Amino acid sequence: MGNKKKAPRPLGLVEAAPVSPLLPDAVGLGREFRCKSRCNTLRPIGVYALAGLAVDGADLLAVDQVRGYLVRIDPRTNNTTILNSRHVEAWIGAVGLAIWRNTVWFAKGQAVFCGGWPLSPDQEPACFARLPYPVDGVAVWESTVYVSCQKSGYIHVFERSTGKLVTRFAQPGVGRENLTVTATGLWVCDRTEQTVYCLDRATGEIQFSALTPFASPTGIAFYPTADEQTTSSQEAICDAICYVSYADEEPYVRDDPNSDFPYQLTFRDRTFIHPLNLHCNLEEHYSLSNGYLVELSYVEELLPLEAVALNGLEWRIALPSDTLRQRVRQVEAIGHPFAIEEQEGQRVAVFKFDQLQPHQGGLLGWRAIVEMYGLKYYLSPADVEDAPALSPKMQQRYLLDDDELAMDTPIIRQAAKVAAGTETNVLRKMLKIRNYVYDRLSYSIQTHIDTPDIALARGTGSCGEYLGLLLALARLNGIACRTIGRYKCPPHPEIRNLPLEPDFNHVWLEFYVPGVGWLPMESNVDDVIDSGPYPNRFFMGLSWYHMEIGKGISFEKIKALDKPDHVSLGDLAINHIRFRILDELIPQASSTSD
Repeated sequence: MGNKKKAPRPLGLVEAAPVSPLLPDAVGLGREFRCKSRCNTLRPIGVYALAGLAVDGADLLAVDQVRGYLVRIDPRTNNTTILNSRHVEAWIGAVGLAIWRNTVWFAKGQAVFCGGWPLSPDQEPACFARLPYPVDGVAVWESTVYVSCQKSGYIHVFERSTGKLVTRFAQPGVGRENLTVTATGLWVCDRTEQTVYCLDRATGEIQFSALTPFASPTGIAFYPTADEQTTSSQEAICDAICYVSYADEEPYVRDDPNSDFPYQLTFRDRTFIHPLNLHCNLEEHYSLSNGYLVELSYVEELLPLEAVALNGLEWRIALPSDTLRQRVRQVEAIGHPFAIEEQEGQRVAVFKFDQLQPHQGGLLGWRAIVEMYGLKYYLSPADVEDAPALSPKMQQRYLLDDDELAMDTPIIRQAAKVAAGTETNVLRKMLKIRNYVYDRLSYSIQTHIDTPDIALARGTGSCGEYLGLLLALARLNGIACRTIGRYKCPPHPEIRNLPLEPDFNHVWLEFYVPGVGWLPMESNVDDVIDSGPYPNRFFMGLSWYHMEIGKGISFEKIKALDKPDHVSLGDLAINHIRFRILDELIPQASSTSD
């Protein structure tokens, strides 16, 4: 499942390398960095898999590695023109694209090529450099050429005039990476990580990173505008639109009238370009990216499996949380009124019935309209090296086995020792525990949630079983953590105002760093490469489609004066979950912190 390579150091740590005087000095970013645009999605015609972006005057340039087209795209009209119509064969498989003054740069196979710009009919590009492995991206700034290579695990830095290798940086992610470079820094989009990184051009150090709203980003470029200006030295505002290209496949139902079964599931290429909107708080080490206004309806349909009467029934359903990346605009009742109570800092809808009669029908639930953004923290282990000890209150609340975590079983206690080893830094320790769990579990849907000792011995688990094992190992290693989640909006932001239903519920966790706060971490989603290296996109990060509901508390509970022990929620009702994506939002500075 993917190419194996030397794992880059996690959490923004890069391998030390000699810095050449040919490399530019770093540009200070101040306290904040913003890059925002309300431009629409660009869908150029006749292309199948965009694999590089660049800017030429008022137009975007892109390369399609399937057809070999180098195309010019007018962002205002989507008008698409093929520039290399006589030489498409030579460009098939090309990736990466850069324009520097009168030269065009791209990569193909293991080589980086350059040639005159604009293209001439008889032009043959020259080979600038060759690597032992396939090249994924190229960017040029002044006297420096940056070349990314997933299989080597590095971004290689060359002198433009001589082709001499100057130095190399560890790639910030684990996937294929495309590049562009500006005065602000070296920008990297990683296809597997679903992330854009801003690196210091001279050292390769991560300045910040942000999640992209779509999967499989394949190219990045900054399109200049005259609408934004830099204000003060305290803030850096990017006076350009950050465009990111995407390329993958999407399933669709094909109608084949010649078949006995005319409706067939198949796949087709999907590629497009979309602006990446950023708000980065460099002082507090996080970024917010493209957000969406989402409506979620959660409704229980009363449908008892047996004739049961309940008196004094109280039905509690947690409501969406207000967090750094999520803001609840509106909540209203569906079917039956409710009162809102606060439970451990979380809001809960409380429905009350004097009596629930046998086989009584009805609906109860809520509809919420919520702003949801991508969130990514970019803390390094050094940032938390001097973190204070966990308070006794936090230890009492979040280090105990309060959810059948099997923390007293020999297999779990031994796993906790092996997983963390001798590590003491909380970020490195949490990452080691995550990687240990990913090494030993494979994802599989189960009919019910088993305890962590059973899941670990079996070697497979659902998201809830991944979560249980992560909670157990982290708590035994002194890391406070709690359950969060419940549902993910289907990740189709281009589909607006139509009902979308998730296939499954979902849970993940948050772990606590004293002096910093709660940080999110996915349960199983990043376990995508056999034996690693694993993506870190959702380690200290969440995409826009994660709906946070009832942090650290039960999502739904019932109690009644005369409820039989054998009667559960599932015996009384079936749930209906429906999302609607209403609009795309530009992230702003958040005043809400959990």
